[in-house]
Amino acid sequence: MSNKIINLNINGMTCSGCSSHIEKDLNVKDGIVSSIVNHETGEGKFVYDTNKISNQDVINAVNNIGNYSVIEDIEKEDCCVTNTKDYDEKNKFDLIVIGGGSAAFSAAIKAEGIGLTTLMVNDGLDFGGTCVNVGCVPSKNLIRAAETVYHATHSNFKGIKPKGVEIDFTQIIKDKKALVSTLQQHKYMDVVSDFKNLTMLKGWAKFVDNKTILVDGKDTYTATNIIIATGATTNIPNIEGLNKVGYLTNVSLFDLEEKPKSLTIMGAGYIGLEIAMAYNRLGVKVRIIEFTDRPLRSQTNDITDVLETQMKTEGIEILPNFRAIKFEKDGDNTIIHCKCPDDSTTQIIEEGHIVVATGTKPNTSKLGLKNIDLNLTEKGHILVNEKMETNISNIYAAGDVTNTPAFVYTAATEGSAAVQNAFSLSKTILDYSSLPWVVFTDPQIAGAGMDELEAEKKGIPFEVSKLDLIHVPRALAAQDTRGFIKLMRNTETDKLIGARVIATEGGELIQQLSMAIKFGITVKDLAESFYPYLTLGEAVKLAAITFGKDVSKLSCCAS
Repeated sequence: MSNKIINLNINGMTCSGCSSHIEKDLNVKDGIVSSIVNHETGEGKFVYDTNKISNQDVINAVNNIGNYSVIEDIEKEDCCVTNTKDYDEKNKFDLIVIGGGSAAFSAAIKAEGIGLTTLMVNDGLDFGGTCVNVGCVPSKNLIRAAETVYHATHSNFKGIKPKGVEIDFTQIIKDKKALVSTLQQHKYMDVVSDFKNLTMLKGWAKFVDNKTILVDGKDTYTATNIIIATGATTNIPNIEGLNKVGYLTNVSLFDLEEKPKSLTIMGAGYIGLEIAMAYNRLGVKVRIIEFTDRPLRSQTNDITDVLETQMKTEGIEILPNFRAIKFEKDGDNTIIHCKCPDDSTTQIIEEGHIVVATGTKPNTSKLGLKNIDLNLTEKGHILVNEKMETNISNIYAAGDVTNTPAFVYTAATEGSAAVQNAFSLSKTILDYSSLPWVVFTDPQIAGAGMDELEAEKKGIPFEVSKLDLIHVPRALAAQDTRGFIKLMRNTETDKLIGARVIATEGGELIQQLSMAIKFGITVKDLAESFYPYLTLGEAVKLAAITFGKDVSKLSCCAS
């Protein structure tokens, strides 16, 4: 395919219905790749396949619609812009993307595919954003390294006695840094390196109006549509003395090449828990202070009980219902003043580092959002609908900065959907009702759909099946029966509406359960399907059978 872009000035448009009318008629014409029409400026931008039609064919097609007529055309070849400074309107784009993470890159890739001139403005974290630089990639790399240490020192089999392991902590961190650098280059920068319509700019963007941004207080840039994809960062609590004693977050912790003597982690959400297990297994003494009654409080007690037991077994100290009220330095040590569950106070001495993992906050404070009256949630996230639209018609948002689930894979989908919805009549609607997620502790915790509390809140008639892994042949063979699988079904339809798994490599099960929820698979279907024997996946079948039978009384592979 050989694409070209033709920009047309169109006479006769009076409202958004006019521009939609032209887009709709042109988009169904063979040879038209995409159509973007703005009734306010009177401009239309059309990407077409030169192997099928000519620029005059595009002009004729517009002239044949209603009372509209082309009064001027400026032809451009697709991908002709190598830098925004190479053409006259150097600071004018079809699309501006603010941010440089997964959502932003996904948006840029989608935009390039339909021939849009795009400006990506990013500062703070390097291009690639949280996931590759300070989130998913480094954390999972360290978690796997820590698992290697654990398995070299622990055995589930009496006949196998581990001899221990030698840990080169500095080398582990150096290897992590090398991996991050490689993936940041290969999966982000290299992907867009040959994009002809994309300009990447480092700097802080601030809104002047709904179509204009000011970068670093110097240059202004305009676009037809703007996508905000600035992500989120660690929410630092306002506690006396915290800013004076020095603290780490996942951003700074993962770069320490000298093994910490010890860590006190503030917060027992998924970030804090993954850090705790990884560093504890790498030989660091770890303590967790959690102001609620248990770790990972977003999940039900039966799940957190299994996890808490494992963490305590490994020597991690967990202090639930403790609230830090003051920090101060005593030489090299940090004194943490805490309010205890009984309202008394105590002092905890940390000889190593404080790590703050108390949730995240959206990166919106420096965007000048008051200049455009953009609606935010109570927690400061940009409020979007299922189309990633904000309350301002030409401004969209995607990723962790929004009020949607904060995962790298949802951010990527949202970025692409935002471009699709901003520049096309064919709208993409995102549905998170079957969204799968994983917490990479050991055992792993994974889920999709609703749990019991959510189903009860929504008034859905439901039934729960819970299968302990002691009934799963694979777990018995591995002599690792920690955890369970839990399924929720709608009792009126027998359809699966939710699933929770806590198991070694439990995250590998959740995708099929997510698909079952998405496509309305019944529990009967799950129970009667074929599953390879001695796989963890067989737990899905057994959990489905458990709705009606006692699986402990079935033979192997029976149903």
